Amino acid sequence: MSLIYDEMELEEFESVPDEDPQRMIYNAYRDRALLGYVATTFVAEAGGQVVGVAFGYPDNNENAVNRVYQEAAAPIPSIRDVDFFADPESFANEFYLDSLAVDADYRGMGIATALIDAIIKHAASLEYETIGLNVDVANPKAERLYRRLGFDDAGQIMIGDHWYRHLQRSTSQALLTE
Repeated sequence: MSLIYDEMELEEFESVPDEDPQRMIYNAYRDRALLGYVATTFVAEAGGQVVGVAFGYPDNNENAVNRVYQEAAAPIPSIRDVDFFADPESFANEFYLDSLAVDADYRGMGIATALIDAIIKHAASLEYETIGLNVDVANPKAERLYRRLGFDDAGQIMIGDHWYRHLQRSTSQALLTE
């Protein structure tokens, strides 16, 4: 997850010690809300180590997810007052794939596809017809993956200092991996 924050290049984190966002994430996951109550986290493991993660939630849970992170940041002086959740990310009536990350040593092995498939099936089980995500316009490799898996344009939004394409797909269509 720290990888994602690094790639977002959030101004709010520029003067923050590298370990503090990691501490926030650790604190946030101590709250079981991100493991199934307001959000869902899937992990991929290899050799007993987490090598990939997919994190998502129903669009109407975005504020609750942000509160979990804000509470997790509260005991960390460098980020306790940072409002890094000011920009809404999800679109209405979708299950939102907030984060997807795979360890660099395990990329190209189908882990991202398997995690996306798990999130899509989970969203469908919650009766969401649409899953959405944001991909940084400066990350064409990730965008190619999402498009190969059936995601299409739904708009553009600014998050922090970066433009993102918002992509969506139906949860009822089969996952296309070819």
